[in-house]
Amino acid sequence: MSNPLEGIRPIRELAIENKRLFLRVDFNVPLEDGRITDDSRIREALPTIKHALERGARVVCASHLGRPKKGPDPKLSLEPCAARLAELLGQEVTLPEDCIGDSAKKVVYDLRGGQVCLLENLRFHPEEEKDDDGFCRELSALADVYVDDAFGAVHRAHASVHGLARLYRERGCGFLLEKEIAALGKIVTAPEQPYVAVLGGAKVSDKIAVVESLLARAKAVLIGGAMANTFLSALGKNMGASLVEEDKLALARSILEKARDRGVEVLLPVDVVVAASTGAASGEVVSVDAVPAGYMALDIGPKSVEAFARRFAGAKTIFWNGPMGLFEKAPFSAGTFGVARAMAASPAFTVVGGGDSAAAVHAAGDDLASKMKHISTGGGASLELLEGKKLPGIEVLRVGDAK
Repeated sequence: MSNPLEGIRPIRELAIENKRLFLRVDFNVPLEDGRITDDSRIREALPTIKHALERGARVVCASHLGRPKKGPDPKLSLEPCAARLAELLGQEVTLPEDCIGDSAKKVVYDLRGGQVCLLENLRFHPEEEKDDDGFCRELSALADVYVDDAFGAVHRAHASVHGLARLYRERGCGFLLEKEIAALGKIVTAPEQPYVAVLGGAKVSDKIAVVESLLARAKAVLIGGAMANTFLSALGKNMGASLVEEDKLALARSILEKARDRGVEVLLPVDVVVAASTGAASGEVVSVDAVPAGYMALDIGPKSVEAFARRFAGAKTIFWNGPMGLFEKAPFSAGTFGVARAMAASPAFTVVGGGDSAAAVHAAGDDLASKMKHISTGGGASLELLEGKKLPGIEVLRVGDAK
């Protein structure tokens, strides 16, 4: 498909004036003692919510939060999100005590054009994760139009992102989801070459499908983080006490062979920052050929950062997923932050693939986030899209799939 948004109507093309709009958002925010520690997911949804309110829609926002085990859990109530959304919008946001049933209906049916409510946590009902038809029908009674703006959830065939959407003729995507599909779709369908990908994080096993997909499209794949230890070990390097997936060494070797056969350059670290433990107050830069016994690699070294930055020089597309080390701790953050800075300085189409990588870019400071062309809001969803998978929450929005 040349246009990844084919068949999906953006909210601006839907008739939402004075209609009840079911808006699936991703308010799965981090909480500590009932307080939101990072409200960026709520902020990301604001353009779509404001657009709908300005056009006089009666906006019914819905989200999950955390993983409630058995039914309602007061610690996972969306109440803090409703309060924060009200602050950001400068208007009241009502929160019924449930997402279905009489309490939800009462709040929703009382809404007037330009007003908004937030339903209580969808996952308080196990039927949400089962994509249960009856639950979908109960939710569908609350609104006339369906819009999904929760990119972080589109890879899951859950009721509110999949089964529910099918019940609406008038359905489409919000601005955030539209932006995500366009940016990541561009990388999957027609990345401008040369295309350079940077992969980090802990495990090779988490990224096998992504690596396979990149070998078909990228000119170079740069590997850092604990994931690189497994590749270095597969090449016979002694990685000391570093995290190595011993059962994936053969796989790492076969990936390197495949890359060689396809003419894709795989760049591994030449130096690493080591310490005796993750709690060490400082690290020491050593060559990957000289990792001391009992020490673990916790970041890539300065020479590796330079080598990675050189590969960015002529690139037209750069995708990054996974930190280069334990960036949350100061002695082991230089590699990740260095890669972020080099990427931000590149004129290429730069995409950061959600999760830890997005957190790392924001932590790197210097307003780097604003210099990236796109920072994805969904870790799992962005990786699955890059693997070339069809995501249930996106495919269901394409017209022609209505019951």
